[in-house]
Formats: sequence, C-alpha cells, structure tokens
Amino acid sequence: MRRTTSIRPHALFLLAITLLFIPVNFYAGPMARPAQANLGLNGFFAADKAQRGRTIQAAVVIDIPSGYHVNANKPLGKYAVPTVLRIEAPGGVRISPVSYPRASVRSFSFSNEQLAVYEGRVVMRFNVTIPANFDQGVTELRVRLRYQSCTDDTCFQPETRELTMPIGIVGANQSVKRINGQIFGGRKR
Repeated sequence: MRRTTSIRPHALFLLAITLLFIPVNFYAGPMARPAQANLGLNGFFAADKAQRGRTIQAAVVIDIPSGYHVNANKPLGKYAVPTVLRIEAPGGVRISPVSYPRASVRSFSFSNEQLAVYEGRVVMRFNVTIPANFDQGVTELRVRLRYQSCTDDTCFQPETRELTMPIGIVGANQSVKRINGQIFGGRKR
C-alpha cells in the first residue's frame, strides 16, 4: 500500500504567514525604499582665466534634490558622516582651506538628536593661488567630495564623487573677465 503525505493545516498557515513578511525588492510603488540621491556637482571659477602670480576665487556647488539632505561638514551626530571637499592641484598651486556654508539644524525620525545638514543648493568656496612662474596654458584641479545623503527616514552608504575643474593660465598683465556672478556675486552695471 502506498502512503501519501499531506500538508497539515497548521504548516500551511505558517507558510502563508512567512510569505507575508518576506520583503519584495522589485516593488516600485509608494512604499518602496527611496533611491540614493542624484546630487548635481559642478565647479566654478570667478574669472574666465587665472593670472600668474594672482589668486582666483573658486567654488564647488552641490545641488541636492528636494526630499534629501547631506550631513554638514561639522555634523552634530557622532555617527554622521561629514561632507568633506578635498582639492588636488598641480605642483606650486596653493589652495586655501574650504569655506563651508552654515548648516541647518533639524530633527529627523531616525535620530533622537538634532543633526546639522545641508539641503538644496550648497556652495563651498576656496581660493586658488597661481605661482608667478607657472606655465601658461591650461591646468586643472581635481576635486573629491565625500558625503552621505539621507531622506527624512533613511540614510544611504557614504559616497565619494570626483570632478575636474580646468582653468586657463595667462600672464599677470593679461586681462581676465569676471564670470559666474550668481555664485561669486558681482557689480551691477
């Protein structure tokens, strides 16, 4: 005689309950986990060229999408990853310390402490000094931005983004044109 096995009702119930609590990663509806922020990252100079023996203002601008933020350069939370901008320049070119903007201090559902964050457009400024004997032509700065983006309830893995900022180098007596007034300010005519 052949014996057949059957699933007992309580085992079927346990299987159904287990399946209800398995996360479904392919679901893209309103309850889906948000994606990492797609930050805009751009570099700017205050003039169209840099003069040898002079200093030129520069800035890196982060555009953070609505609904996201990044930790400030000096975060208040001990586990928060700070936003840090590092600039590499060719030999002889000096870079001033980066001036970070003032952070907003906010409360979030994932933390019991308030956090210092950047939201929206963030402008980090620094100065670049070109040596008087630097070769004319084009040179470039290499920028690395390390940050951690978050939503109001989720933080993502820290990321590092890179950017190259080329600038033409001219003689000390050659004229340069002021540009990017929306970042550096400028005179009204």
